[in-house]
Amino acid sequence: DNAFWRTPLLRGTNVMEPAPDQRQLTRRYAEEAVRFIREQRRAPFFLYLAHTFPHVPLFASDGFRGRSPAGLYGDVVEELDWSVGQILDTVRRLGLEKKTLVVFSSDNGPWLIFNHHGGSAGPLREGKGSTWEGGMRVPGIAWWPGRVPAGVVQHEMATTMDLFTTCARLAGAPLPQDRPLDGVDISPLLFGTGTVSREAFFYYRGSTLYAARLGSWKAHFITRSGYGPDKPVTNSPPLLFHLGEDPGEKFDRASAQPEALLKIDEAVARHRATLRAAPSQLVETTARTD
Repeated sequence: DNAFWRTPLLRGTNVMEPAPDQRQLTRRYAEEAVRFIREQRRAPFFLYLAHTFPHVPLFASDGFRGRSPAGLYGDVVEELDWSVGQILDTVRRLGLEKKTLVVFSSDNGPWLIFNHHGGSAGPLREGKGSTWEGGMRVPGIAWWPGRVPAGVVQHEMATTMDLFTTCARLAGAPLPQDRPLDGVDISPLLFGTGTVSREAFFYYRGSTLYAARLGSWKAHFITRSGYGPDKPVTNSPPLLFHLGEDPGEKFDRASAQPEALLKIDEAVARHRATLRAAPSQLVETTARTD
């Protein structure tokens, strides 16, 4: 009930409700999504649904509160599961399932400073805000009956940055040629037809490079917990982990694998040589509204 959390509900830039009942948000988002799909069913459409929860503070409607043995966090997840079911059922009822790609994922790992309300990264180290795997690696589920094989676990890395490139390619849209793209087309992974070429992945915290991954090897140049009081620690030499053998990032292999570190350093050098910092959209938007 803290007033700090009472954020307004907007449609576009218009305030619909200054202090909405957050227990109803998951249901209302699902209803809006279903309405949009029904209205757009005769033409190609793109729907991006970013649920408020399980971000803290947690709220579940009366129909779900107290249903889960995992407490309020579990109640929230069960209601999110219900909302996804409403959307998939709508796609099926409208006969759109054979031409609709659905991707379910998250933006970051658990917010560990909120304890039992923050979630869990299981065997992965740390959580939201950090560049350890627990902060950056999240589940990803793709659904497209007849195109994406059911019940298949894909072990190659993919990122949310890949969705733009992948969706553009699937829609037959040209990719922008006036800027570098961080994402790659992952349709071979989705359809089980092959692999994708990705040299390295770079873990940033703000504008500072904290870690880099090449294949299964990941080097940490700087380490810090998600939102704790600790300061950034520069690692020299970098910490090195093999994510296939050690996804929890417990066993530093730097002294035994100097060649892996060298290859990552070379990939970082190539990355920095071609990196062009983009202007901050937040700063630009703020400047226009001041």
